[in-house]
Amino acid sequence: MIEFEQLSLLRGGKTLLESADLRLHDGDHVALIGANGSGKSSLFALLRGKLEPDRGSVRIPKQWRIAHMAQEVSASDRPAVDYVIDGHTEFRQVETELATCRNDMRLAELHGQLDALNAYAIPSQAEQLLLGLGFKQSQLSTPVRDFSGGWRIRLNLAQALMRPSDLLLLDEPTNHLDMDATLWLEQWLQAYSGTLMLISHDRDFIDATCNQVAHLSNHTLTHYRGNYSAFERQRAEKLAQQQSAFEKQQAEIAHMENFIRRFKAKATKARQAQSRIKALERMTEIAPAHVDSPFSFRFPVPEKMSDPLLTLSQAELGYDGKTILRNIKLSVHPGSRIGLLGANGAGKSTLLKTLGGVLPLLSGKRTQGEHLALGYFSQHQLETLDLDASPATQLQRLAPKAREQEILNFLGSFNIRGDMASGSCRFFSGGEKARLALAIIVWQKPNLLLLDEPTNHLDLEMCQALTVALQGFDGALIVVSHDRHLLRNTVDDLLLVNDGKAEAYDGDLDDYRRWILSRASEQSSNTAAQQEKPQDKKRARQDAAAERARLAPLRKQVKALEATMDKANQRLSELEEVLADTALYEPANKAQLQTLLREQGDTRQALEAAEEEWLSAQEALEQAGS
Repeated sequence: MIEFEQLSLLRGGKTLLESADLRLHDGDHVALIGANGSGKSSLFALLRGKLEPDRGSVRIPKQWRIAHMAQEVSASDRPAVDYVIDGHTEFRQVETELATCRNDMRLAELHGQLDALNAYAIPSQAEQLLLGLGFKQSQLSTPVRDFSGGWRIRLNLAQALMRPSDLLLLDEPTNHLDMDATLWLEQWLQAYSGTLMLISHDRDFIDATCNQVAHLSNHTLTHYRGNYSAFERQRAEKLAQQQSAFEKQQAEIAHMENFIRRFKAKATKARQAQSRIKALERMTEIAPAHVDSPFSFRFPVPEKMSDPLLTLSQAELGYDGKTILRNIKLSVHPGSRIGLLGANGAGKSTLLKTLGGVLPLLSGKRTQGEHLALGYFSQHQLETLDLDASPATQLQRLAPKAREQEILNFLGSFNIRGDMASGSCRFFSGGEKARLALAIIVWQKPNLLLLDEPTNHLDLEMCQALTVALQGFDGALIVVSHDRHLLRNTVDDLLLVNDGKAEAYDGDLDDYRRWILSRASEQSSNTAAQQEKPQDKKRARQDAAAERARLAPLRKQVKALEATMDKANQRLSELEEVLADTALYEPANKAQLQTLLREQGDTRQALEAAEEEWLSAQEALEQAGS
């Protein structure tokens, strides 16, 4: 169990936590959410013993093994697979002592320890982690120094997953992952039997992996049961009665309804109108949960449009003479809303760079409309900012005639205010730079947006604001993102980039998820078959023990969820029996009735969430055991 009691934490004179209380139980999977700069990473440092509380206490069982994902890794000549195995420190310690030990009795003890650690399976586990996170078989022996920064972070993630742990701390683990690797990581974390705490801006990822939310806001921690969607519903209930929440929600709804009224009858816009209707239904449910968001920007209506805006014909795409995609035919029209799917390295970014004019065609033709106004956000956009100039100055350069107050008001909608707006942005955090890069793009009134992983470095509130803004964007949109919530709510068509092609994908994101997980399962089976060797009886017993150990977390999860469902069903029966009493509906008992009805609603929600988790866990157990 982890307990925070009257915890206060200050950093650089800024109060992050004040008299905060929180209790987490063994096996809880908790999402730590809050605005950038609110103290989430500092809280992780506190749990790791790198910081001390200013007041109050943090209690973690002394025997707990803590694993965390480092955010930096220095260049090293270690092969990737060895670097990942280094995360299993106990195995490495035994291995090191074994290499120099000359005492027969101690040698026997060390071999016994290796047996207890299932040491024979550790190299294979490391390889499976790397393959699951998107590394190719040919890269397993590649030195760490040969990988780019994003891939080194993946190595750190694999090393953290390799380390046996009772508490696993992951800070933005999906930031450098594509959707394929994100889906694999979801499955891995669902089967993790220890206590998990993660920081993430990816709400679908949180929904799939966490059963608790700790919300860091106003210097305190508020605990919510359920995933992120449940958190939004619960928080919305608390805030919906506030007049400001009502007014903000009504403004957003009016904006969406206006779009639907204008375009529902037009054939070219009918599909988008339907998309907005679905988004509107969801917005009415979740908008109050984001009433205190500091972000409220919209894309201005493009001044002019061409049709088509951009066309690729018989195009061959690549770089340095190396072909990545062949025979690409793509026309982008006003109102096109396309999401690109595909594994890392399949060519999604290559396609966006070519559309954006950053990469020249190897062959074929790129034709842009007369009134094309391109807004291109790449994964390296942050590097193009002028760090010595203020955000206001950078916008002023793009529109010399714009009034200063107009610029400051616009930056304020991205929560870039005061000294942030008028001072140098050299010391901006990654999230602040990403917001500024997006602000610069929006300021230029594009009619075609090309977005390559736009949510990296953004917090959940900014991701929500970007989703709402893109829903109301009148131009064309092509986006690459591992954030399924963003894709689900902003695009109408999916394009699968795979095997040197870019073709329309007929399914939805759930179909794509099933396809990816099925393919990963096949690859894992093939790898296991290739590595299989004749086994003696001892090896067979070890394999059987390893299989039981592998399935134990899933079985434990299924049993725990069944107990939760039984408890919830029992409580619902008790509540229904109490609510059947007619005397409860008399005016004098109004407060008690409301309390019981609220508990009944909360219990039903908890039961539904547990049932969904149980179905997923049961399915995972059946697949794992098949």
